Amino acid sequence: MLGLAVVIQDAAGREPVGCAELRRSSPVPSSTVKTLTVALTGATGYIASHIAVALAEYGHWVVGFDNFTNSSPAVLDRVATIADTGMPFSQLSLSNTDGIAGFLTTNKVDAVIHLAGLKSVAESVAEPLRYYENNVAGSVSLLKAMEQANVHGIVFSSSATVYDPEQSSPLREESAIGPINPYGRTKLMVEQIINDVAAASPLSGINLRYFNPVGAHPSGLIGEDPVGTPNNLMPFVMQTAVGMHEEVRVYGNDYDTADGTGVRDYIHVCDLADGHVAAVNALATTATSDTFNLGTGVGSSVLEVLAAAELAADRKIPHSIVERRPGDGDISFADPGRAAERLGWKTQRTLADACVDHWRWQDQNPQGYPSS
Repeated sequence: MLGLAVVIQDAAGREPVGCAELRRSSPVPSSTVKTLTVALTGATGYIASHIAVALAEYGHWVVGFDNFTNSSPAVLDRVATIADTGMPFSQLSLSNTDGIAGFLTTNKVDAVIHLAGLKSVAESVAEPLRYYENNVAGSVSLLKAMEQANVHGIVFSSSATVYDPEQSSPLREESAIGPINPYGRTKLMVEQIINDVAAASPLSGINLRYFNPVGAHPSGLIGEDPVGTPNNLMPFVMQTAVGMHEEVRVYGNDYDTADGTGVRDYIHVCDLADGHVAAVNALATTATSDTFNLGTGVGSSVLEVLAAAELAADRKIPHSIVERRPGDGDISFADPGRAAERLGWKTQRTLADACVDHWRWQDQNPQGYPSS
């Protein structure tokens, strides 16, 4: 497969020589949805990189920007290799309203998928102002830029952390809202801002509430590469399997679940990416505003994840049971029925698939992406 060079644009979004040729190289979609130009914020992040591939494979043209706070420039070449096309890219922060507006205008963007944001629950508790400034004020800046550029469609990367943790599963979009940390509150605030702007303007917005993304692209070229110690279970488990950590700490084994460990909904990142393609297509065909859960509808315990990871890696992964963490509940998983009904989307991959793909990424890239 030919990997074309990544196309870099400056802060004003000026298009260099060669971008027109890359645009013509985009595959033609087989569906009735027209080819769209979709901009990704946080374009080099874990989830965004997989969305870029999924959009390109569908036939949409992808552009993006990022400031590399939690990601690596190496992602760009790897996405280009998988997708067989470059992604026009600019290094921009969400606070740069005018720079974003210029980028959107120059690239004739039809819709934005907004993924840029800080995402550590623990960090948000320690640094709430940083989270509100980046996630909330940054999203307002983006919406202003979209208004300037006459871009009227947005898909927002929200989170299941917006739900009240006392709610019983499966969680539906109508379930009680009640985030218990600043990170979750920033997600809810941005959802509400998008809904308010959509009610008062031509904007159409779709909020996608993720559960627990795991896995990697089956090529092993792109995957999750956390900065510092991972906050999420799967990357920590896989890093332990390659010897980066001594053991996995399982927080509590006295929950009201089959094996005593917490149960969560783990969704393969490629299924999650397909959900974004479905949401963008819905914006194009119906100009609707809505909110959807993206999850499998099935819960897996911490020990079940460990067992699946051991099978994928063909080795034992050391772990120990320690005290519970404050705020962790027994069970949380999605009801993805609305997405199936209105978007025609449902997951295709299992936890075992996710572990196999995540292990391939970790095994091939034990230290993550190479340093720039």
